[in-house]
Amino acid sequence: MKTPDLTEVVEKIAIHLVENQKTMVTAESCTGGGIAFSLTDLPGSSNWFDRAYVTYSNQAKEQMIGVKKETLNAFGAVSEAVAKEMAIGSLLDSQTDYALSVTGVAGPGGGTPEKPVGMVCFGWAGKTKQNREFAITETQYFQGDRQSIRQQTITYSLSCFLQDFFDDS
Repeated sequence: MKTPDLTEVVEKIAIHLVENQKTMVTAESCTGGGIAFSLTDLPGSSNWFDRAYVTYSNQAKEQMIGVKKETLNAFGAVSEAVAKEMAIGSLLDSQTDYALSVTGVAGPGGGTPEKPVGMVCFGWAGKTKQNREFAITETQYFQGDRQSIRQQTITYSLSCFLQDFFDDS
């Protein structure tokens, strides 16, 4: 599979959001704001990008976007359960239409046998026509150094967002 061009993906997301008069938010841990940087690198992004939460610590996840302490204790910060709560929490706090979240182990340290370096959990959230929140989660395992893992995470999260919410290839 060809790696999608990040600039092209961001431009397509922008077109879909503007055409549908929708906005989005990000909640990031392992990427440290890299997704938001990629989105706001496009001129005019203030028309469709609302804000970003960089919730690197568990405390930030709890305080800023409502991730439950019980979820963190039960599953750990790098889990689909936390990615889901990050996405839904940022969606509700920002009152946007879509949210994207990532939490993972970028390395070079911090990995365990259960959660190795390169493991990243994703969450994408939106609202139904009945204005109820829903989220899609997924886990991926990337290879490479810290920068490579973070870049792969950024590209993958945005490519999946485009595909899942706008059915674009």
